Amino acid sequence: MNNNHTMRLDLSEAQNWIAPGSRVLDLGCGDGTFLKHLQDTKQVLGYGLEIGVEQINACIEKGLNVIEHDLDLGLGNFANNSFDTVVMAQALQTMHFPHVVLDEMLRVGKECIVTFPNFGHWKARLHLAVSGRMPVSDLLPYEWYDTPNIHFCTVRDFESLCAEKHITVLHREVVNEKSSKYFKDLAPNLFGETALYHLCRAVQK
Repeated sequence: MNNNHTMRLDLSEAQNWIAPGSRVLDLGCGDGTFLKHLQDTKQVLGYGLEIGVEQINACIEKGLNVIEHDLDLGLGNFANNSFDTVVMAQALQTMHFPHVVLDEMLRVGKECIVTFPNFGHWKARLHLAVSGRMPVSDLLPYEWYDTPNIHFCTVRDFESLCAEKHITVLHREVVNEKSSKYFKDLAPNLFGETALYHLCRAVQK
């Protein structure tokens, strides 16, 4: 059954970058919905890492391979190139050292996929400019004092980091759940609510 319509938009797009039958590691896999979808539709060999007890239990109920693990402790238990693709959706900005996590993702996986809220989006800029306060919205639904997002970044910030680390961007996409769909390709840093990146260490021929 095609259940793309119930899947978060960034994940619906990201699945297109994952090859059928490949080995996938999903970091911060939540309740396992995405990993389960990949197993059912692409027959991937998937593993998830998660720290939340309720989410882990939900993964187990789905029959998924899930390991309880704090991602800020790194991925030292995994060998180089253990996976074809390592995924981190909407969690990179919650890491204490996101640049280190990115290095680890590209050590453990031949490729990686990351998605994150784009703080350069025009709504975030406008809210900060007009109110002088950190934005709270569907995109960023937390107050500044209780947000798990400790490293906000923009599309331009992330691409600068990739250039600094000599990381190749295989694909980039920005998506919007509700609006600005016609302008995101023209100015992704301004009109993209969520950024998606497909990365590797070198161009693969």
